Amino acid sequence: MNEYDVIIIGAGSVGLPLAMPLGNSGVKTLVIDKRASPGQGENKHAIGGVRATHSDTAKILTCLRSLEIFSTWEERYGDDIEWVKGGYTFPVFRVEDEEALKGILPIQKEHGLNIDFVGPDRIREVVPGINTEGLMGGTHSPDDGSASPLIAAHAFHMQAVGTGVEVHFNEKVNRILVEDGRVTGAATDRGHYSAPVVVDAAGPHSAEICRTAGVEVPVVPDSHEGGITEPVRRFFTSMVVDLRPGPGSKNFYFYQNRHGQVVFCITPDPPIVGTDKRETSIFLPQVARRMVELLPRLRNLRVRRVWRGLYPMSPDGSPIVGWNRDVKGLLHMTGMCGQGFMLGPGLGEVVARLITDRSTEDDRKILSGFSPYRDFGGEEALK
Repeated sequence: MNEYDVIIIGAGSVGLPLAMPLGNSGVKTLVIDKRASPGQGENKHAIGGVRATHSDTAKILTCLRSLEIFSTWEERYGDDIEWVKGGYTFPVFRVEDEEALKGILPIQKEHGLNIDFVGPDRIREVVPGINTEGLMGGTHSPDDGSASPLIAAHAFHMQAVGTGVEVHFNEKVNRILVEDGRVTGAATDRGHYSAPVVVDAAGPHSAEICRTAGVEVPVVPDSHEGGITEPVRRFFTSMVVDLRPGPGSKNFYFYQNRHGQVVFCITPDPPIVGTDKRETSIFLPQVARRMVELLPRLRNLRVRRVWRGLYPMSPDGSPIVGWNRDVKGLLHMTGMCGQGFMLGPGLGEVVARLITDRSTEDDRKILSGFSPYRDFGGEEALK
């Protein structure tokens, strides 16, 4: 009863989208999570943006598939995951940002992205009321969008269970079991489970769990804060990303969801490394000032809630995905750098094919880009 083909550590935005195609392929799969229900780890701290607008081939290919999965989910499975095809908009106020965004357009278009650099008039149409002082234009990718992370996690969970996947909640994996350099299963606070493959989808806790197998994985957690306002009549749907730095922060981004609430987040600078998820008094004044300056009509909105979640950061801002060379059967699927929600569905299919020896040419490109043994010297431009 405790023997499986694959054990997945983590029932979040990465583990569940992997479990579903494994179940569909007839792979006996167990997902283990220490929390009480699906998506209750860092997934629930995500703000819900989904974009294929990246500068890295592996991310573009992965997220194109994710977009297809999210945008057709209700039609295929009947669940309303609150998908909104609102696009992503990067308004530009600085020459260096214009040059950077135009510089990555060729690779984006090479992979079929519907994106272009547009003038100020088009940016004003997409983001009504935007501050036009110094506005030089920007990029807009209308096929990107957003969905509810919690509802989506529940939907993936239900589909996975429907294929025969077993999911254990309220159970903590204490260590990965290894004998003679090969994975044999996992030990939890409830018992032992056998499997020749264990997938580390533990996000910010990956380094800790992989050390139990004698493996070091370069994933370090840092924290980001987000928030959500009261609902108002929708007047924009695009995710707006301002690349300009500010005091104590890099970029910030926000959008209006299906219910009319504005959801927002900021990238702290320097990074706040560690696992402390207590909200701070700095975040809201910091991000609100920048948002109102960019879009003044937001000034009277009341904020309902703020929160703080963890990004599992890799050295170069891209995921770490692939087989471990030292411990046979240990498969890394971590280091999503805060993009697990948008990468998870596409990456789940890639990894499921890797496990079942059915990788495609595009899969191999993705896995090469995300290899745990790549040179971590670079950094993805739109991480």
